Amino acid sequence: MKIIDGNNLIYGRLSAHVAKELLNGEEIVVVNADKVAVTGSKEFVLGKFRARRDIGSVRKGPHYPRTSNQILRRSIGEMLPTKKTRGEEALGRCRVFSGVPMEFNGQAMETIEEAKNDRVSRFVTLHDVAMFLGGRY
Repeated sequence: MKIIDGNNLIYGRLSAHVAKELLNGEEIVVVNADKVAVTGSKEFVLGKFRARRDIGSVRKGPHYPRTSNQILRRSIGEMLPTKKTRGEEALGRCRVFSGVPMEFNGQAMETIEEAKNDRVSRFVTLHDVAMFLGGRY
């Protein structure tokens, strides 16, 4: 089981890396999902997430998540072949948490070098996106 610290990692690159690892049979836990960075200006990013949330109706959906861990898990799931059995099983091996739970508190956590946010200065964290969408913590 791999534990990945999502602190200051880029949203799409982290999702793609985790999806590939899940398809290879790994069991992955992502912690600190609320500190994942979505690159772009604040107005652009929040406008994109608002547009995705406003698609459909309240009764019929599609229903878009409002918390940071659910937003990240959905983006990972969208990169998997969920209509096939291997994709469903792969998503079942993924767990995402907003903070660091007590059971993973003292364990060694990995980071993904190719997903680090060290060059981009304009970004929004998933916590800010979740608060904008109406997530309650």
